[in-house]
Amino acid sequence: MTAWAELHVHLEGTLEPELIFALARRNGLTLPYADIAELRSRYEFGDLQEFLDLYYANMTVLQHREDFADLTDAYLARAARAGVRRAEVFFDLQAHTGRGVPAATALEGVNDALSRSYDRHGVSSGLIVTLLRHLSAESAMEAYEQARASGVPMLGIGLCSTEVGNPAIRFKAVFDRARADGLHTVAHAGEEGDASYVRDVLDALRVERVDHGVRVVGDLALIQRLVDERIPLTVCPLSNVRLKGVADLTEHPLADLLRSGVRVTVNSDDPAYFGGYLDDNVEAVRRALDLTDDEIRTLALNSIEASFASAGEKQQLASTWA
Repeated sequence: MTAWAELHVHLEGTLEPELIFALARRNGLTLPYADIAELRSRYEFGDLQEFLDLYYANMTVLQHREDFADLTDAYLARAARAGVRRAEVFFDLQAHTGRGVPAATALEGVNDALSRSYDRHGVSSGLIVTLLRHLSAESAMEAYEQARASGVPMLGIGLCSTEVGNPAIRFKAVFDRARADGLHTVAHAGEEGDASYVRDVLDALRVERVDHGVRVVGDLALIQRLVDERIPLTVCPLSNVRLKGVADLTEHPLADLLRSGVRVTVNSDDPAYFGGYLDDNVEAVRRALDLTDDEIRTLALNSIEASFASAGEKQQLASTWA
């Protein structure tokens, strides 16, 4: 089987309605939805903030270590069916500590599943703690220190949530700290914000990958910089359409960026909310953008090369496309 790496997926965004109801029952919670159908009926979003409101409301069912383990394991099982053999997952720690869940409880639950991801699902994995851009720099540093103190292995840190009005430079200290601690760095930019937000995370945070980045279209100098510096974009096509960042998948810039030499990858972002896991996204862009088999292969190889896996693992994963 050919292999893919998924580099942009929020564990909280893989929380399917069925698991939401199961965890609510287990934890004795009453949900504000009569049933799964009513919950699904709310999965139409006018913008990023509308999605985030529901996203944060639903994650209240995640309360105990086993809840986080079950969430993570469910994603890994579905990702394996999608052809994912390397998963570098995002986890919004502040969204849980901010509602009273101890950092260690949440992180240890996630790690319970990630530590057995290869044995159970054939998927190697790593954890990226994503800091919330709409919160303070002090909160970000506190979350980082809590994550480090937990002892749970981390691959890196990221930056996510609302871009506009939340400049990247506020988080320079925590990104510098993580880099000094030997961790990788990534950041969301160019999803709702314009191309300048992509430039900001490159310059202020010195990130190794840009999550989304689709708003670079039209900025030829920035596109050339991405090509020259081999900065990957972890693009999430179905997410971009569902959040109205792109009007229709046939208009998505992924193909143009790929053909310009940008190291574009395909990812699912928040698949429980946006209608598709990695395989669904790949098939959707194949059809909508008339991608060739060679271009699909390039997308897969881009994902592997852009991962933070070891050189040996990258070689092994890439060999499945030989």
